[in-house]
Amino acid sequence: MELYDIAVIGGGINGAGVARDAAGRGLNVLLAEQNDFASATSSASTKLIHGGLRYLEYYEFRLVSESLGEREVLLRIAPHIIWPLEFVLPHEKHLRPAWMIRAGLFLYDNLGTRAFALGGGRTSLPKSRGVRLEPGGHGAGLKPEFSRGFAYYDAWVDDARLVVLTLSSARAHGATVLARTRCTGARREGDAWRVTLRDQASGKEREVRARILVNAAGPWVKSLLDRELKIDSPGQVRLVKGSHIVVPRIHDKRYAYILQNPDRRVVFLIPYEREFTLIGTTDVQVAEKDLPPAISPDEIAYLCAAASRYSASAVTTDQVVWSYSGVRPLYDDGSENPSAITRDYVLLLDESGPPLLSVFGGKITTYRKLAEHVMDKLARWIPARPRWTHAEALPGGDFGGRDFQTVLAEVRARYSGLDPHWLARLLRRHGTVIDKILDNAKAEADLGENFGGGLYERELAYLAEHEWGRAAEDVLWRRTKCGLHMSAAQRQRVAERMAGGR
Repeated sequence: MELYDIAVIGGGINGAGVARDAAGRGLNVLLAEQNDFASATSSASTKLIHGGLRYLEYYEFRLVSESLGEREVLLRIAPHIIWPLEFVLPHEKHLRPAWMIRAGLFLYDNLGTRAFALGGGRTSLPKSRGVRLEPGGHGAGLKPEFSRGFAYYDAWVDDARLVVLTLSSARAHGATVLARTRCTGARREGDAWRVTLRDQASGKEREVRARILVNAAGPWVKSLLDRELKIDSPGQVRLVKGSHIVVPRIHDKRYAYILQNPDRRVVFLIPYEREFTLIGTTDVQVAEKDLPPAISPDEIAYLCAAASRYSASAVTTDQVVWSYSGVRPLYDDGSENPSAITRDYVLLLDESGPPLLSVFGGKITTYRKLAEHVMDKLARWIPARPRWTHAEALPGGDFGGRDFQTVLAEVRARYSGLDPHWLARLLRRHGTVIDKILDNAKAEADLGENFGGGLYERELAYLAEHEWGRAAEDVLWRRTKCGLHMSAAQRQRVAERMAGGR
């Protein structure tokens, strides 16, 4: 029976980050995910790498500072899937006074500058400023009564790709990474854990041993403790559903809006996939019996109404072309308001035998730092190795100091016979790994079958072979967002192809 140093249960962003960090320190790592990677919370975010401007109202200064420092690290190590995004906040004085917003943005700017300076660098993003909301500029798509506002920067991320690339890096450092493999039980046996794993496709079970067990099961973190591990833990989880809708684009600019709602929540309007606007999110407390989550009619109406308060053209439910919902597994800090529950993470260590570390909460933005803190917590049981994940680019992100446009120009020169706009989209997904996909392609015919939506057979084969893509949903909605640009018949064709049809 194989013995691992660490077994990680859960293939969302936190589990992926822990597996990568541990494998890069020379540990023998196993990660098991019961479904596809990033198939739950980690592909259902608002797609932002941000400090959380609104968290300042809840005095989450440590979380905001850490997040803003991480924003710079992630912009550097994954420039293909993470890039700067300008946000515009239209001002409504009866909701929050201008002085409060200015003070918040000043603090946000300076927390970010200080956080990254402590790491030896300088923040790369512009500072916040006041702006006039003019129809052809920062007020594009808004009602004319909104005339003044504020602008600041955070960053956009392709969340599901961040998970897959992090896992690809873990595998490159020697980790064993298993999708659709459920942990059906684990018990302490001597100086190690005996873990039972079931292949979800075949139903076959096998056992492995691990000196350390990390519970990064996300929304199932508590149920894994209660049911599979049969361990009573003091940690409690609050499941808060966040839903998003996608509608035809509200404006053709490259910035996003952050809108104040009368209930004091904020709603984002974000440019999405060139042709659309992403609107989110909600905060609805749910129970485990409600998993997997689905958006409700009330949530759709809420998001449409929030957008319509500001948009020059009403956003209506019949415009919704896609929606998705995720559940945030937040650490239960006793807050009654779902929006006020801490977004910070809590790591609970059980030392009554071979160590068990459970991850409660967390944000995509802080996943890398969370993994470092997991390693710190486990320092007594693992060899002392330096931190490293801040310095090594994720697969495809090794731009060598060049910016995206420079790399894109080089790619277009190498593949001059291919559509330059499509090459830009492919580079955004894969970065410098693009050459492994295109190889010696000279023309569109060299890419194989065109499934529509920008997906060709050559990329599909790569996703299946190198990125654990087994089902059409894995490829169309997580490894890519090509499904959003396809007809139902085209999506069905991909499903048939992946099922073995020709």
